Amino acid sequence: MNGEIEINKKIIFLVEDNKADIRLIQEALKHSSVPHEIITVRNGMDAMAYLRKEGDYAEAIRPDLILLDLNLPKKDGREVLAEIKSDPELKRIPVVVLTTSRNEDDIFQSYNLHVNCYITKSRNISELFQIVKGIESFWFSIATLPLH
Repeated sequence: MNGEIEINKKIIFLVEDNKADIRLIQEALKHSSVPHEIITVRNGMDAMAYLRKEGDYAEAIRPDLILLDLNLPKKDGREVLAEIKSDPELKRIPVVVLTTSRNEDDIFQSYNLHVNCYITKSRNISELFQIVKGIESFWFSIATLPLH
């Protein structure tokens, strides 16, 4: 992690345990028109440590967008989402749940926890690329985000 981030560079915080999905999401954003940096952690405990700038993450950069998987080791995405949205310092960071779960309870619970958007991942590579590019386009080109 580099402490020198370009002024307009968007920070995408990817919380995902599946290495293949991480690579695909990175690949989908590789030729983005929006300057960005993807920071990745692979479990819920590290996600919260990063966001709270604890331990190894003391120099962490506040993300502009969080892409959160629900099924994570150590602390699942539902718990992470609940902690983010109940923390006055973190709750304004947009969180997009990006998961394979189509479970109606997961969708309902995520919105009850104030997720900004719930998206089901496609196992089709071209569809996943389209989803990720759509997320990037909406959150960084269309939506107006709060300043930190």
